[in-house]
Order: sequence, then C-alpha cells, then structure tokens
Amino acid sequence: MFNAEMIVFAAYLLFMVGIGVYFFIRSKSEGDKGYFLGGRKMGPWVSALSAGASDMSAWVLMGLPASIYAAGIGQAWIAIGLGIGYAVSWLVEAPRLRRYSIAANDSITIPQYLTNRFLSKSNALQVICAVIFLVAYTIYAASSIKACGTLFNTVMDIPAETAMYIAAAIIILYTFLGGFSAVCWTDFFQGLLMLGALLIAPIFALGIIQSGEGAMTMGQLPDNYWNLFTNWKDVLSGLGWGLGYFGMPHIIIRFMSLRSDKDLKKSAKIGITWTTLILIFSVAAGIIGHLLLGEISDSSVVFITMVRKMFPALLSGLLLSAILAAAMSTADSQLLASASAFSVDVYKPLIRRNKASEKEMLWAGRIVVLAISIVAVLIAANPNSGTIMSLVENAWGVFGAAFGPAIMLSLFWKRFNFQGAVAGILTGAVVDILWLVFLKDLGIYEIIPGFILSLIVAIVVTLATKAPEKEVTDIFEKVASGKEIE
Repeated sequence: MFNAEMIVFAAYLLFMVGIGVYFFIRSKSEGDKGYFLGGRKMGPWVSALSAGASDMSAWVLMGLPASIYAAGIGQAWIAIGLGIGYAVSWLVEAPRLRRYSIAANDSITIPQYLTNRFLSKSNALQVICAVIFLVAYTIYAASSIKACGTLFNTVMDIPAETAMYIAAAIIILYTFLGGFSAVCWTDFFQGLLMLGALLIAPIFALGIIQSGEGAMTMGQLPDNYWNLFTNWKDVLSGLGWGLGYFGMPHIIIRFMSLRSDKDLKKSAKIGITWTTLILIFSVAAGIIGHLLLGEISDSSVVFITMVRKMFPALLSGLLLSAILAAAMSTADSQLLASASAFSVDVYKPLIRRNKASEKEMLWAGRIVVLAISIVAVLIAANPNSGTIMSLVENAWGVFGAAFGPAIMLSLFWKRFNFQGAVAGILTGAVVDILWLVFLKDLGIYEIIPGFILSLIVAIVVTLATKAPEKEVTDIFEKVASGKEIE
C-alpha cells in the first residue's frame, strides 16, 4: 500500500511541476502583468475553481472534519459563514472590483488598486499593505506546509519536517516558474480533485455504515452532537469567517483576472456551486467518519484514516492527493500574492524608484517566493506553532479585518478617500492582532471586532478629511454605471 500511494503522490507532484514548466516556456514574453495576473485572460472555469481551491486549503479536508468529528455539528457555523461570505463576494464585490481595477490605471495588485483608486502619489498605502501581506501570508503558507507534513507522516511514516521541505520545494518550483497562470491552472485541477475526494469518500463510507459495518450508530454519539445552536459565541464567530472574503487578496485577485463581465457571471455560478458542495461534504466527512471509525486518538486524520480503510492503495493515493491539492493550491496563491505585493508595490516604486525593468521585477518577486517559503517551513516545523486550523484562523482574521472594509468602501462609496483607507487598514490589522493576543479567551473570533472598528474608523476619518477630487469621483461614476470597461 505504501509503494502504490507513493507512486500516485509522485505522479501528482510531477504533474504540478509540469504545469509550471509549461507556463514558464509559454509566458516568457508577457512581463509582470502576465506573471502576476495572467494578462487578464482567465476563463470562467479556471478562475472559479482557482478562487475556490486557493481559498479551501487543507483545513477543509483535515481541520473542519476534525472539528465536526470531535465536537459535533455546532462547529458547522464556520462552513455556513464561509458559504454566505463567498457567495456575497462573487455576486456583490467581484463585478465592481474587476471593472474598477481596470479603470484605476489597470491595477494588477490589491495595494496598487487601492492607491490608484484615489489617484494618490503617496506610496504609504502600498507599503502598509505589502507589510501586512508578507507577515500574514507567511503564517498562512505555514498552515498548508504543515498539512503536507501531517499527511506524509501519517500515510508513509516519513518525518513530518522532511515532508514539509519536499512539499515546499514543489510549490516553490511551479510558482517560481509559471506565475499566475501556472497557479490558476494547477488550482483548477486541484479543485476538481478536492471535490471528487470529498464527494466519493463520505458517500462510500455512508454505504458501509448503512450495511451495518460501521463502528458506531447515530444513537451512540453524544446527545449534544447534533445540536447546531451550541452557544451564541460559536454562532457569531462562525458567521464572522464570512467577512474574510471581502479582503482576502489571493482570492479576490481572481476577480480582477477575468476576461469579461460575462465570464464573471458564469464564473460566479461555478465558484459558488463548487464551494457549497465542498463545505457540505467537509461537514459530512466529519460526521460520517465518526460513525465509520468510532473513537480515534487524533481527529485531524479522520479523513485520511477513512479513505485508507475503505479503498485500495492506488485509489486511496489518488483521493489523499486531494489533501496535497488543498494545501498546495492555497500556498501557491499566497506566495504569488506576497511576491506581487513586494515586487509591484515596494521594490519598483521605493527601492528602484520606478527604474526596475519587467525582468528585474519578476526576479524580485521570485526571490520573495523563496524567502517566504523558507520562513513558512520554519514556522510549520516548530511544534509550538499551533494547529493547521489555528494558523489559518489567525491569518484569515488579519486579512479580513484589515482589507475587507477598505475594499468594500472603495467600491461602493464615492466619498471614500485615501486617508480613510489608510486609517481603516491599520485599525483593522492592529485591533485583530491585539484581540488575538489579549482577548481571545472571550470566545469571539478576532475578525469581528477588527472588521467593525476598521469600518467605523475608515468612515469617520474620511468624513473628517477632505473629499476626493472630481477626477477621482468621475472614475467612480464610470465604474458605477455598470458598463464593461476595457
């Protein structure tokens, strides 16, 4: 079984690297816009599944099923919050952001968009955003690399730390070579694999349970296992996860990469359907896994154990590759978003004073990919770094609280100005971190107070400072008209 699973894993990893090599050869002449945004040529299927796969990291196959397995469906509020937030981001935020990023001097990163939105000559906003990106994405990438280590350690008894270095090397290689196009296309295939694994495993397990071969029956589970409304803090915190989507750079950058508004509408339908199915079956995997396996010592491997128990080696290797897919599809997007933020928003305007060539910027971005990956591996390998779910939770909270209010206000409030954006982003990040450090024991997810205070401060500072110039509001009105912008 070990050899067969190893062969499948190796074939899968080679396929991912092959995609990176292909786009490296194909896109040599496309420059920074091609490397960081795919030349705005992404189709609806690739963009939708790439956005979903870059969002649903290994926690959807390990962290969420583990929480449901251990504590019951009261933990499903995270899935409910994410489902609502994801749908709203596609339907409300995506159309306006795609058009506005083009109107705002064809911006290719979120920090660049926020600066160009106000026609500002100051680099302050870009630098602040880039610093938050680098810190938060390093923590986020560590969660994905940690998941790869857990997978290889559980399945093949390879030391977790060794497995983390192998996984990081593969991710670096295809991100380093192919840029945004490689990341999106690998995410597309990985999204299909994740959905297939989460559909197949629980359905087959349910059949085994119904035939009487499960370790437990529903009646043997604790009485409160089926209680969705455990307490108001769990409900509020779970729904709060949905706020993260409005400011998650590696996800909303996909909105900017689409070819047209028509493709965006199709992509929204695909993406929302995919994510809804993923979340439903992730929750189902935790419940059904408990019934099939009974009590196991480590709930984080419930999906892995369930798959290996039911399927022959080649098929289990393929299904377990979905965990690699989930981890890598998120890590590669995070690395690329960090690289673009540094290269476009710090290196070119500040370090090189707008004298850097496109080739030089690409290599600056690639060096950042390498540097962040090394730090992320060191964090993941540290036994005190926390669980996969906690690392994701921390990074998700910072992004949602810092960028969510500023981006939404920039899209829908004509009066919003540069000073309000800076104040809101700084407030969101600081409040989120302080709440995590000092007030986490209150049981409220830090993204909620961070998001609310960021929104309030952004509005107050905007109203207390000078209104934007007519040239800025003219661009807003052009975007608000709803007409396609080329």
